[in-house]
Formats: sequence, structure tokens, C-alpha cells
Amino acid sequence: MIVVLKPHVAPEKEAELRQYMLSMGFTVQDIAGESTHMLGLAGDTSHLNAETFARFDIVDHTIKVRESYKLANRRFHPDNTVIDVNGHKIGDGSMAVIAGPCSVESEEQILSVARDVARSGAAFLRGGAFKPRSSPYAFQGMGMEGLDLLKIARSKTGLPIVTELMDNSCLDVFEKHVDVIQIGARNMQNFSLLREVGRLKKPILLKRGLANTIDELLMAAEYLMAGGSFDIALCERGIRTFETATRNTLDLSAVPVLKEKTHLPIVVDPSHGTGHWNLVEPMALAATAAGADGLIIEVHNTPHLALCDGAQSITPEVFHTLMGKIQRVHEAVSDN
Repeated sequence: MIVVLKPHVAPEKEAELRQYMLSMGFTVQDIAGESTHMLGLAGDTSHLNAETFARFDIVDHTIKVRESYKLANRRFHPDNTVIDVNGHKIGDGSMAVIAGPCSVESEEQILSVARDVARSGAAFLRGGAFKPRSSPYAFQGMGMEGLDLLKIARSKTGLPIVTELMDNSCLDVFEKHVDVIQIGARNMQNFSLLREVGRLKKPILLKRGLANTIDELLMAAEYLMAGGSFDIALCERGIRTFETATRNTLDLSAVPVLKEKTHLPIVVDPSHGTGHWNLVEPMALAATAAGADGLIIEVHNTPHLALCDGAQSITPEVFHTLMGKIQRVHEAVSDN
């Protein structure tokens, strides 16, 4: 529900109304319009109606919000959210590129890739320390040792690190040492994990599930925001369809749809979205043209020897050329 206030409301009157809303168990969000001031209520508002706040003479009228997601809803937050990690931003109008290998394999490997992508203009370093794999026999990542190597790469390049959290057992470590916590596609609806991660109030990259709708993605973000984390980037990484020519079907229509529905920044993953390194460039450029705020791209110095997802990884040389093209497309479609 959105409560629209009358013009020129006295601060003490608004504070009284706000306290009443909080006492009812709602989260209250300020919504500043061009000529109006509104308060958005997040929580179970099903029992509320136009008469609920009638005793407050500062209330002009109320608006029922149809969607279940409130905090992630653009109606509650008209301005775009900008995530700022030590000056590296997502959602500020620039094109934020997150790049690195699928998995951390050695200190030499992660340092080499980190230095290469940093020189090419990447804003964040990705790398998996803990890997969710379809086969129990596949490489599962280096675990804590891999996380330590990511920290070394961060200290050498200055790039904030983005890595995936698998379960609640590593919450304390991720809170202390990871700049952006990635919630993978398989955990998008792991609601107990989302609740705990939300309480960390850390920047989060939330990936869309393999067979989830856009509204389900937004409800997953709502879990995180209800816990207190508001710096969330939504990631379109392809969904599972009947098509077998690509690993997944990259749903680029999700970018403009999400832009209408939410204020959260949108990142696209053309690597997982296609599964083929030669398709990464055209889909990265298409995502840029569609209005994405960022890209997450798998880069490996020797893809043919990669322990994970080598087929969809591009080399640092290909990445360097691609970054120039991304910048040109972004400048062509940007409003800035």
C-alpha cells in the first residue's frame, strides 16, 4: 500500500503517522514525487483499506499495490538504486563489467586473469571458490583456499570480488571478506539462505533461477530486502527451455521488463546464457543495447584447460577487444 500525504505536512504529524505504521509491523519507505510525498508500506497489507489511516488528517488517499513485492517495486522507489563498492558502481549509468574465471584454480591463474581484466577496464573480479555442480564428481572448487586467492587478487588489482555463497555455513567468512555476495540460480528460492544473507546488509548479485519467472526473481529480491539488504543487482543468466542449441535461453526481454518493474540494477550473464564462447560477444553487445546496467563474463587464460565451464569462457585477448565494443554500444544507446 502507498499512503499519499497532503501538501505541506508538519514533520511532527508525519512522525506520528510513521510511528503508527511501524507499530503495526510494516516497513516504511519514503517515496518522493515531483509534487507529492508518499509513504510505502511493505508487509502483509491485505487487511488494510482506505479507512485504516482516515483518522490522520495529513493523509490524502491510499493506493493498493497489486504486486507482492514492495521494497523492490519501482512505485516505492522511483529513482534507480546505485550499488557502490569502494567507488566501483553498478546502476549509475555506466556499464559495470564483472569478469573472471568460473573457478579459482591456482594463485597464478587468478592473478593472471585478474590483472588482464583490470587492464581491459573490468570493474569487478568474479571467481568461484565454492562451485555448485550438476555432477558430484565434477570439480567443486577450492573452497576457503580459493577465497584466500581471490583476496590476494583483490589486493594486487584493486578489483572488488564477486563470488558465490552456497549455504549458511560460510556466512561469517563472506560477510568479512567478500565484496559482493552472489546467490546462484539454484539458490534463488532457497528462502532460508536469502533471509540470512539479507541480514548481512552486503551488496548482492542475485541470479535468476533456471525455470523462474521475473516476478519470482523479484520476490527473491524482496526476501533479501526484507532482511535489510538493499544493494541488490538482479542477474539474467538464461532460463531452461526446449532449445538445445545453447546451454540456456538468454531472456534479454527481461532487461526492459525489469526496468519497468524495479529500481534495482540489471546485470546480464551471456556466458551461462549461451554456454558457447563464440556467442558471448554478440549477446553481451545485445544486452548492452537492451539497457543492462552490467555484464558478468567468464574469462580464462587457457579455456581449453579450465576445470569448469571452459567452453563458455573467452580469453583475455578476446575480452579486451569486446570491452571496446561494449563501450561503443553503451555510448550509442546511453542517455548520458
